[in-house]
Amino acid sequence: MGREPVNVADYEALAAERLEPAVLGYFAGGAGDERTLRRNLEAFEDWELMPRVLVDVTEVDTTIELFGSRLSMPLVVAPFAFQRLVHPDGEEALARAVGRAGTAMCLSTLATSTPARVAAAAPETTRWFQLYSFKDKAVTEALLAEAVENGFEAVALTVDAPYVGRRERDLRTGFQVDRTVPAIEAALGADRALTVTELFSLVDPSLDWDSLAALVESCEVPVLLKGVLSPQDAELAVEAGAAGIVVSNHGGRQLDGVPATIDALPDVAEAVAGRIKLLVDGGFRRGIDVLTALALGADAVQVGRPALWGLAVNGEEGALHVLELLREEIKLGLALLGCRTPADVTRAHVRHRLRPR
Repeated sequence: MGREPVNVADYEALAAERLEPAVLGYFAGGAGDERTLRRNLEAFEDWELMPRVLVDVTEVDTTIELFGSRLSMPLVVAPFAFQRLVHPDGEEALARAVGRAGTAMCLSTLATSTPARVAAAAPETTRWFQLYSFKDKAVTEALLAEAVENGFEAVALTVDAPYVGRRERDLRTGFQVDRTVPAIEAALGADRALTVTELFSLVDPSLDWDSLAALVESCEVPVLLKGVLSPQDAELAVEAGAAGIVVSNHGGRQLDGVPATIDALPDVAEAVAGRIKLLVDGGFRRGIDVLTALALGADAVQVGRPALWGLAVNGEEGALHVLELLREEIKLGLALLGCRTPADVTRAHVRHRLRPR
């Protein structure tokens, strides 16, 4: 592999060299003009960390507790689809890497493996399940039941994709999924190549707040709402009984022109006011990005593409190395910020450079 990558950007560059153009376009691309995709990354430049000094940081502990599990850091792996497109061991390799890193992963409904197989491959890994609600309710219920029966500890209902965003890189390359996706096989009764638009035509666009409340009532494990940007929706999620919210714009892949998640986070955090767990994804590439999110009110961060690049470059070992790099960046960042634990990071540790308080 040559010189070992030293950060997420190095892994992204190597992955770009190795992946087929259509596959790279699917995973790296966004919707429309990709304004939100870019903004997710650029927005971090507007937030400045404010360290405190003369704090004893001889011992720094990056661990957190989330939904009853002790995790090695305030960073978990977000759901992303079709992982066997980038590595033949796909989700099972990633699950093993996540377990070795001591954190949690969220398995996509559009995975190229089943919840049962992922659980068997990584029985000690903390696992959550990302749920799309299909028009065929029997398929949705079967997926959810399989995840819960196999020890998945939380469910993240994705609510920002009633229809797929206009992902023009995929249109240009003619990207199709020609590998088996168990959930899609179950929904269609066939294994055939599909466009992303065809895949998302299976999703139920009638989902509403009553649907969330019904899922919360019937589900045996905590339910998170993934895809929230509005503080008003955050308040409704709390009222519906959600155990957590993921502030997310789907990695810039749905409605282009929406805010960067790090910019949306403070208002959502104010609305939630600590009543339920608050996570955020979108553009996180460095440990200092994670610290910024913690300072703005998040309990933890989800990363998708960084883990994907590691998986593409070197399978399980690559994904593990990415997570270890991020954990070490978080640990060093905490120490230099003057914090011994993630819980010590407060709003006083960050300011907006254009709107300093």
